[in-house]
Amino acid sequence: MKITLGAVVKGGTSLDYKTGSWRDQRPVIHEDLCKACGQCEMVCPDNAVYVVDEVYIIDYDYCKGCGLCAYECPTDAIEMVPEEK
Repeated sequence: MKITLGAVVKGGTSLDYKTGSWRDQRPVIHEDLCKACGQCEMVCPDNAVYVVDEVYIIDYDYCKGCGLCAYECPTDAIEMVPEEK
């Protein structure tokens, strides 16, 4: 039985449920300030931060907007901005 109400009913299903619509703020990475330390990737509880060609990217399909990445960024390269709905 598949539940389609957005409820996560068991662990290990993060790729099955796009949870990005839950947020009211989104993180934006300012590449000119980013030192590629990887702290944002390590603290993201949703694994929504990843690296492609040495550039950090946020997968907004899964980012819930918790702000941990911005809070932990040592260079303030990540800014939380209001979500546009």
